[in-house]
Amino acid sequence: MAAELTAHELIAKHRPTLDQALEAIRTRAYWSPHPEHPKAYGENGSLDMAAGKAAFDALVGTRLDLGQPGTDDWVGGEVSPYGIELGVEYPHADLDVLLPAMKAGQKAWRDAGAEARAVVCLEILKRISDRTHEFAHAVMHTSGQAFMMAFQAGGPHAQDRGLEAVAYAYVEQVRTPDTAEWTKPQGKREPLALTKQFTPVPRGIALVIGCNTFPTWNGYPGLFASLATGNAVLVKPHPRAVLPLALTVQVARQVLAEAGFDPNLVALAAERPGEGIAKTLATRPEIRIIDYTGSTAFGDWLESNARQAQVYTEKAGVNTVLVDSTANYKGMLSNLAFSLSLYSGQMCTTPQNLLIPRDGIRTDEGPRTFDEVVADLARSVDGLLGDDARANALLGAIVNPDVKARLEAAAGLGEVALASREISNPEFPNAVVRTPVIVKLDGAKPDDEAAYMSECFGPVSFAVAVDSAADGAELLRRTIREKGAMTVGAYTTDEEVEQAVQEVCLEESAQLSLNLTGGVYVNQTAAFSDFHGSGGNPAANSALTDGAFVANRFRVVEVRREA
Repeated sequence: MAAELTAHELIAKHRPTLDQALEAIRTRAYWSPHPEHPKAYGENGSLDMAAGKAAFDALVGTRLDLGQPGTDDWVGGEVSPYGIELGVEYPHADLDVLLPAMKAGQKAWRDAGAEARAVVCLEILKRISDRTHEFAHAVMHTSGQAFMMAFQAGGPHAQDRGLEAVAYAYVEQVRTPDTAEWTKPQGKREPLALTKQFTPVPRGIALVIGCNTFPTWNGYPGLFASLATGNAVLVKPHPRAVLPLALTVQVARQVLAEAGFDPNLVALAAERPGEGIAKTLATRPEIRIIDYTGSTAFGDWLESNARQAQVYTEKAGVNTVLVDSTANYKGMLSNLAFSLSLYSGQMCTTPQNLLIPRDGIRTDEGPRTFDEVVADLARSVDGLLGDDARANALLGAIVNPDVKARLEAAAGLGEVALASREISNPEFPNAVVRTPVIVKLDGAKPDDEAAYMSECFGPVSFAVAVDSAADGAELLRRTIREKGAMTVGAYTTDEEVEQAVQEVCLEESAQLSLNLTGGVYVNQTAAFSDFHGSGGNPAANSALTDGAFVANRFRVVEVRREA
């Protein structure tokens, strides 16, 4: 079949966007081509709010046939955290048929070159962007995010991260020229002359192991980094969050085919209930790259056992905020309350431990004791979530029973400063919605250490009393070193304390946010500017997104000829 999208057309259409992305990652300034506001959609072929919801509703109870080779069964079973059975069926693959079919298209994809691959990826992202409202509902009903968060994080922010990965991939591939003329003088003799050709070559088939909470945001960087560097990509979604990534695969296959490439360069690996195919896939010799977001235990297993592959993991850590002093007490409390509440704390960047000197802190409203700071923060969270409609819009739903169990168990770990309460969702009466719990612990008590030095994923935070800011900085260091951290926050008006915390984060490779009191929060990062994770502590072995995240997904092969 002749290509419906020529390379020339795609370059003309998308090269300006690629160039803007390249400039954005160079300057680290704010930029995004993907609108954050729902009302920005509905023109130029994109779906508006009503059409997106209708498109999602039309998917419920259907079979999503992707036209993949090797389909031997149909699987499904997703139930929305909001209580709706999605009833979508997906192809189950015979890997011995699918994987060879995926590999078959890599030669043409490799030979297309870095620019052609980049603009095909941008066309995929553009079509996903046009369906942002549809994707938002798919993310909402698999992750439990409230709609606006699912729309933004699962839509434009995820698309930004995918585009960012394409830009980094392009930069690394064109760093080496396609050809070079090499001449070495030989004195009175004829010079030695060679013509050299340099080709970025893919490693092989890349495996993306999706997560339940942020299927697109966490899935797109690895997917597009591998695809843009010439690799075929097999997407293995979390069994409770298949739909957003299945739709992504569907779009990618359509664009690849229209651009004259083998659609099997991107495929889906859905699994039967309890099948657990991630381990099987991860150790197959055809799999040469793995991207994984999820539990530390399985991330560690991948790093130790998938020896044939380059493994990129974002696991988990114990995110910490040191509270020493502040010039904006109300702003600090408001900022922390939002950070603890957003998506019920079900983010890998949500603060867990709040280290507060037991003698209290200095504020613009006078000194506050440890107990007063914790009580004021509890009141701030209560005020933020006091209205049930606003609470539902911020909290979303508890994503799975494990999170609910951890939340309920946390109350027994220490003195409860803020009890979690149940909130009903009138639109989705079966949704499990809970406000955060804050538990007071003592950093000097060994019995309390087991709690605050363990990750408690979900709406659980520990207010930990420490002897001083210096003591808190050392506990912060030990926490990052032993458990890892995706994010670190600190509040201080003391230059020495600020320098001490900064030095800890530089030495232990953790991303630091200082004195946030406005509309930017420690658990949010912006593509093209902020790095998500560092790759330098146990929470993750890679960062989204930097050169290291893409550069080892391909190798450069040289062919030399005498001139």
